[in-house]
Amino acid sequence: MQVTQGSPSLGTSPTFGPSPSAVVGGPDIIPPTTSHHLNTSSPSAVKSEQSSTPADGGDALSKPKQKRNKPTLSCLECVERKTKCDRARPCLACVKRQSACEYTAVANLIASADRNNITKNKRRVTAPPSKIRKTSTSSGAVSPIPADNGWATIENRAHRKSMSSNGSSPFLLSNMPFSTSSPSNVFGVGQTHPFSNYWTCQGGLPEVISVLPSKEQADILIARYFEVVDPVYPFLHRRSFYADYERFWALSPEEKGASDASFIALHYAMYALGTQFMQFPSYAERSSSAEFYCSAANQALRVYSYLNRTSMRAIQAMLLMAYFLMNDNHASDAYAWAGIHLRQAYAMRLHRDPDIVVPEASVLEKQQRRKLWQAVFFQDTFLTVLLKLPPTATHSDVPADSLTDENELSLDGLDTCLGTHSRVENLMSINVIAPQQHVPLAPPQPHHIVDTETMKSDVAFIRCMWHLGNLVQENLSSPCSLSLPLANSPRHKDSLIASFRRLYKTFPPFLTMLDYSALQQQSIVHPRAVRQNLFLTSNYFHCLMLLHASENESAGVSANVKAALEAAHEAVWAFFKLWGLFETEAGVWWVFQHRAFEESLLIAHLLATLPQDDGPAAATKSDPIFAKCKDDIARMMDIMDRYSGGSLEMHKTRKDVLVEAFAKTNI
Repeated sequence: MQVTQGSPSLGTSPTFGPSPSAVVGGPDIIPPTTSHHLNTSSPSAVKSEQSSTPADGGDALSKPKQKRNKPTLSCLECVERKTKCDRARPCLACVKRQSACEYTAVANLIASADRNNITKNKRRVTAPPSKIRKTSTSSGAVSPIPADNGWATIENRAHRKSMSSNGSSPFLLSNMPFSTSSPSNVFGVGQTHPFSNYWTCQGGLPEVISVLPSKEQADILIARYFEVVDPVYPFLHRRSFYADYERFWALSPEEKGASDASFIALHYAMYALGTQFMQFPSYAERSSSAEFYCSAANQALRVYSYLNRTSMRAIQAMLLMAYFLMNDNHASDAYAWAGIHLRQAYAMRLHRDPDIVVPEASVLEKQQRRKLWQAVFFQDTFLTVLLKLPPTATHSDVPADSLTDENELSLDGLDTCLGTHSRVENLMSINVIAPQQHVPLAPPQPHHIVDTETMKSDVAFIRCMWHLGNLVQENLSSPCSLSLPLANSPRHKDSLIASFRRLYKTFPPFLTMLDYSALQQQSIVHPRAVRQNLFLTSNYFHCLMLLHASENESAGVSANVKAALEAAHEAVWAFFKLWGLFETEAGVWWVFQHRAFEESLLIAHLLATLPQDDGPAAATKSDPIFAKCKDDIARMMDIMDRYSGGSLEMHKTRKDVLVEAFAKTNI
C-alpha cells in the first residue's frame, strides 16, 4: 500500500491485514503465563508465579482490573500529524515529507520481533482474511476455493454472488477457469493478439518507416491527438515534441531509417490514438487503420529492443499504446502491456525525486520526469480500480507538489530537444558513448506553443489527479484487489469519506463545476478545461460511490444507499455530459464507458435491494434521487445502443447485463 501523500489526514488508519498486535502477540510479546506453563527451575518464573497469588489469601478477582497501556507502533511524526503510517523503517510518509522518522523503543522492539519472521512483513502486501483461505477436506487434501476478486464493496449480496459465482469480476464479465491447463482469456475481452504482424525479420526500422502516412495526414492525426488525448493525459512537452517532429519530417528517407526507433514508436502510437478519434465511414475501417499504426509502433519498439533498454520516449510510447489497447477492446492486453512500461519506469528511476537522482538535469527534464511518472502512476491506479487487481506503482518519493507552475514555465532546457538528450539507463547506448550535439530549436509555429494559462491549468489538473490517485491507490485499489472491506468500522468509513471530500474542496473551480449549461458555454471557449473537468469528476465520484456503497457486516459497517446513489448519479452524468459535448470521444474512451457501466449497474443493484413492502422504510422511495437514478439507467442503455452498433461483443454483453439488472429494480 502506498501512503497517501499531499492529501488531508485520514484520521483512523485502515487495516487491511492482521494488526501488529495480532502479528507479534499484541503489547505482550510473550503470551501471559500460567502455572502449568512455568518453568519452575527458573527463579524469575517462580517469582512471577508467587506474585500472581494474593498474599492475604483473598480473592484475586476482587481487585480492580488495571488497564494495560497499548504501545504506539506508528512513527512519532505520523502520530503528531495524525496521518497513516506504514510502520516501515523509514515509513513512506516520512520519505515523502523528507522528515526524520523515529519510533519509540517499544515500537522498535515489536518491529524487530516481527522481522524475525519474514512471512509477517505487511508493508506492501494486503493479507486476505484467514476464513477465505484454503480449507482441508475430510481426506486431508486441500481443495482450492475460488478467489473472490469481484466487487468488495457490496459483500454477501445475492446479486453479487450470482454475477461472480465463478470468482471473477462481475463488471468485466470474466470467465476465468481455476483448474485447466489451457490458456484463459482473463477479462473476457481481446480475443486475438493486439498487434498484427505485417513485418519481416530483416526489415528493421526502414521497413517501419516505409509505411508512414503522408506529412499532411500525420499533421492531422497529431493535431487530433493534442486536441483530445493530451488534455486528459498531459505528459508530453508539446514544444520540444514538435521540434523533433518537424526535424524528423525534414530528413531524407535514408536518414529517417537511421532515426531513434523509440521516437518512431511514439509517432505511431500518437497516430494510432489520433485515428481512433477520427470520423470514419465504419467502425471496422477506423479500427483496422488504428491497429495498423499501433502494430507499427510495436515493431519500432522491437527494433529499439524495449525489453532491455529504455528512455522517456519509449515509456511515453508504451503508455499511449496501453490506452489505445483499452479503446480497442483489449483491456487484458493493456493490463499486461502496462506492466512492462511500469517496470521500465522503475528501471529509469522515474519513481524517484529528480532533484535527488538527477540533480544536474535541466528544469524542463525534471518536470518531464515528474509528469511522466504521474502518468504511469495514474494509469496503474485507476486501471486497477476498474479491474479489481493490485496496484503496482506503489513505491515513489516524488512529491506531487514538486510539479509547480514555475518549473512548467521555466526556459531551462528549451534550447535542446528533450527526447533525444534525455538520459538513458543503458550505459552502452550510443547516446551515452557518443553524445549527440545539441541542436537549437527551430522557430515555433503557433500550434507548437501552449499559452501560459493552459500550462498552469494543466499543472493544476495533474496535481489534483495525483493527490486523488494517492487516496484511491491505498484505500480502494489495494483492498478491492483482495475483496477486503474498505472500512473496518463506521468511524473509519466516515473518516475515509471525509478525506475524499476535503481533497475535493481543494480542487480549483474549473475542475469542480458540475452545471451542464455552464460546461456547454465553457466547451466553446476552453474545451481542454472541460475535458479535464469531466475526467476528474468521473474518477472522483466513482470512487466516492464505492466508499458509500461499501459494507463490512462483521464490523457494523453498512451501505449508505442514498449517498451511494447520489455519487453514482454525478459520476454517470459526467459520461452523459461527455457524450453531449464530445459524442465521438465518448464512444471511444474505454475507461469512461466502463466506469459509466459500473455506475449504472450499481444503481440498478441498489434500487433492487430497496424494501418492497409499504412499511416506514419504503418511504425513502419517494426521494427524488431514486427516480433520477432509474432515469440514468434508461439513458445509459439508450447510449449503449448508439455506440455499440451491434459490432462490438463487449458492448452488447454490457447492455444485456444492464437490462437484466434494470428489470429487477423496485422503483
